[in-house]
Amino acid sequence: MNGIEKISARIEADAMAEIAAIEAEAAQRCEEILSEAKAKAEETYAKRIARGEIECAARRERLDATADMEMRKSVLAFKQELVGETFEKAVEALINLPKDEYIAFLSAQAAKASSNGYEELVFAEKDKAIASAAVKAANALLKEMGREAHLTAAEDYADIPGGLILRQGNIEVNCAADTLVMMQKSRLAGQVAAILFA
Repeated sequence: MNGIEKISARIEADAMAEIAAIEAEAAQRCEEILSEAKAKAEETYAKRIARGEIECAARRERLDATADMEMRKSVLAFKQELVGETFEKAVEALINLPKDEYIAFLSAQAAKASSNGYEELVFAEKDKAIASAAVKAANALLKEMGREAHLTAAEDYADIPGGLILRQGNIEVNCAADTLVMMQKSRLAGQVAAILFA
């Protein structure tokens, strides 16, 4: 081999060695980059999974709280409905008392609500058959109390389920059965609920 061939072979050998070194360094750098990227991807994945789990847990808590609140609202609405029905049944029971008891109830309400003993008693149309007996009993109660006793039955009827309305001129005192019961509702609703849901 002559000198030029030797130099060319040497240059070629040096170039091949340098290429091999560059390739080895590039391969090592690629491995490092891949390793770093993999570690970073695993870290990002783990963080996102953890954040996702936290978000899911928070969302589940909110949904559970919302469902719990809706359930409580439904139960409360049902309880209020039952309490309301109980008061409606109380009105029915009151207006369907036996005749003598109902007349006593009407006369007691009239005597209690009367301010001067000269009012008209306006009855529900269903009570027209007992109106005169109720007026007579109410006047008797007023006399027992030492008060003026000149109550009369009105010729017209009130649109009420039962009970009566005291009227003198433009002034009316509502003693309708449903009004009397509903006036007690705010005071008694808690007790009724306690009995119903004990």
